[in-house]
Amino acid sequence: MKFLGVSLALLFAGAATAQVPTPQPVPKPAAPVPQAAPTPPPPAITGTAWLLMDDATGQVLAGSNEEQRVEPASITKVMTSYVVSAELKNGKIKLDDEVLISENAWRGGGGGTDGSTSFLPVNSKVKLEDLLHGMIVQSGNDASIALAEHVAGSEDAFASLMNAYAERIGMRDTHFVNSHGLSAPDHYTTAHDIARMSQALIRDFPEEYAQYALKEFTFNGIRQYNRNSLLWKDASVDGIKTGHHSGAGFCLAASAKRGDQRLISVVMGSTGEKQRADDSLALLNWGFRFFESHKLYDAGAEVTAPVLWKGETDTVPLGLAAPLLVTVERGKYEQVKATMDLPRQLVAPIARGQEVGTLRLTLGDRTLVERPLVALADAPEGGFFTRVSDGFWMWWESE
Repeated sequence: MKFLGVSLALLFAGAATAQVPTPQPVPKPAAPVPQAAPTPPPPAITGTAWLLMDDATGQVLAGSNEEQRVEPASITKVMTSYVVSAELKNGKIKLDDEVLISENAWRGGGGGTDGSTSFLPVNSKVKLEDLLHGMIVQSGNDASIALAEHVAGSEDAFASLMNAYAERIGMRDTHFVNSHGLSAPDHYTTAHDIARMSQALIRDFPEEYAQYALKEFTFNGIRQYNRNSLLWKDASVDGIKTGHHSGAGFCLAASAKRGDQRLISVVMGSTGEKQRADDSLALLNWGFRFFESHKLYDAGAEVTAPVLWKGETDTVPLGLAAPLLVTVERGKYEQVKATMDLPRQLVAPIARGQEVGTLRLTLGDRTLVERPLVALADAPEGGFFTRVSDGFWMWWESE
């Protein structure tokens, strides 16, 4: 009888605390790195908004005004390339598609307005792959518009796709109205959303992201260079995108990978090209120097097995749907604590993959990471006697 396996402490504990198992201890590194002094504050950054984020965990390591709405300028093109990559993956377009350069695209690229250009002749046809290079490396507005028109028929329709994908990848305060980033009403984002967008591109389309490390691209005999000067300053930097216009100031989303750790920095509204590059590199260097990432649990590994009522089995294994990593200041990993929030009573049936609780990692009074705990196996209902017996003891416990 399940009652005999349930401790007296569980039976007589209060409703708020009963049946909350203790998670397995947080794994410790074999040789913790000692920290001789407290972590210094991040470098002073010139800009209206900025942040530094760990790519693997999504943790913001430092930031200022990161949730403030800002104009994304040409960083908009990261979302344009994300949408194009998604449509390529879905088989709706192909890299060797011949794309018509409309007059609208030509004018948007400098034929009649200000802006970056890939020097695409009006009414010509250009391979989609070349347009991607032109947009990513040369930041061509004409290439962005041509891609938008080819994918969705019009810029407005493409902007709707951008917003749908933005919502899907968790951008919480962003709205796009064009594919290139020139200033427009209701075209906005946040530094945090730019980091989320960058993280999604790197994760979902690594082959396409590799194009952001290209230092130059030649089309129609014209060689143009990537505006991200960090590609020349630091070999670990492999992206992402610059932006600038009078309303946005100078902006840069950058990413670097050193060893197994990747960081993403975002600097918005800076005062110049050199300033945005210097500040971005200072942020990246600070993050790599003073923070480290560790894997605590693998996907599918059992974290705990709480009591299951009215089921075929007495317990149900719980774990995580994806690996859980945490990023902390160097030397503080041993101070990380794991706690769980679970329902007071878990009652069968429970389906494999069903979310039944939360695993929380804290360091001092800071919550570092929260992830849902899911059932690692189906937990069907038990037989009639089990359901009746457990129903009685559940009632007894609630009294």
